[in-house]
Amino acid sequence: MYELLTQEGRAKRGVLHTPHGVIQTPVFMNVATAAAIKGAVSSMDLREIKCQVALANTYHLHLRPGDGVVRQLGGLQRFMNWDRPTLTDSGGYQVFSLNALRKIKEEGVYFASHIDGRKIFMGPEESMQIQSNLGSTIAMAFDECAPYPSERGYMQDSVARTTRWLERCQTALAGCNRQEGAVNPGQLLFGINQGGTYEDIRIEHAKRIADMDLPGYAIGGLAVGEPHAEMYRILEEVVPHLPLGKPTYLMGVGTPENILEAVERGIDFFDCVLPARNGRHGNLYTSRGKLNLMNAKYELDDRPVDEGCACPACRHYSRAYIRHLFKAKEMLAMRLSVLHNLYFFNTMMEEMRTALLKNEFAAYKKQKLAGFQAEGAI
Repeated sequence: MYELLTQEGRAKRGVLHTPHGVIQTPVFMNVATAAAIKGAVSSMDLREIKCQVALANTYHLHLRPGDGVVRQLGGLQRFMNWDRPTLTDSGGYQVFSLNALRKIKEEGVYFASHIDGRKIFMGPEESMQIQSNLGSTIAMAFDECAPYPSERGYMQDSVARTTRWLERCQTALAGCNRQEGAVNPGQLLFGINQGGTYEDIRIEHAKRIADMDLPGYAIGGLAVGEPHAEMYRILEEVVPHLPLGKPTYLMGVGTPENILEAVERGIDFFDCVLPARNGRHGNLYTSRGKLNLMNAKYELDDRPVDEGCACPACRHYSRAYIRHLFKAKEMLAMRLSVLHNLYFFNTMMEEMRTALLKNEFAAYKKQKLAGFQAEGAI
């Protein structure tokens, strides 16, 4: 059950009650594609850096180690020793990202495994069964994330098929939840709005799926190459047509700036690989913008990455030391940097939740963006 605590304009401060605990929103979900955060970050670490939700991927876990293995070991939470909520992406994004290895049909999608080339079929029913085996808190509907740009006719056909797939997902997951021995019989289904940058297609689709009264709704197919201004425009047009009393999730977004703008437009949930990926390459987020630890100017810099930050890296190590670790190709460099970046994102979300309760989000957003744009501060 989603509880809307307050609003400031369209920005929402809410709580989602789930079988695995409460999720305070707005929230950033930390991406654990194969049931682990890349960069040697453990489940215990996630608790320390304020993670509320870990996001894993249906397609990848189906291939390795196999969702049947995860089920036998007690489901995703027990498998990765994580006692808080999880969300599993449906495999729909791989329809986009593995376009050279798949073929879309009405019944579903035929893949060639990116690991060993073996043939795989995944449709709505298969995706729901796999996610049921994983036992995630939230299961995402199986959809097509169409590329940008797409012709209008292709997008209309794709969205119509995604709607039919959502109806099949709803029926299939209800059946999975009734199965004897279901890992999580209270698994929640989130539908996904698609339509590219065609606002009329998006709005019509939002209305259609809103009528299905699902536990939550996502907006997919953005942050796939379109300008940021286009993404914000679509959010302004579409979010008002999704249920106010349900959580809204913007998939695959994004930068701190993207998140601030999207929260202002009514988004509750976010996920993105950027903080972990950038951290692994020495690009770290700070209250004064992003810094690249590979730069020579940090060789003798004994300050923490972000002064005032309470993450494990900033509490104990200097910029100079972490830079040295990267140069020496020590794994600890990636670990500390990923911990810092995820802590930064999770703390920013915490600050936004506090600001919304105080009706001070607009001021917080302005101050935060000004800090990111400061020159010469890092």
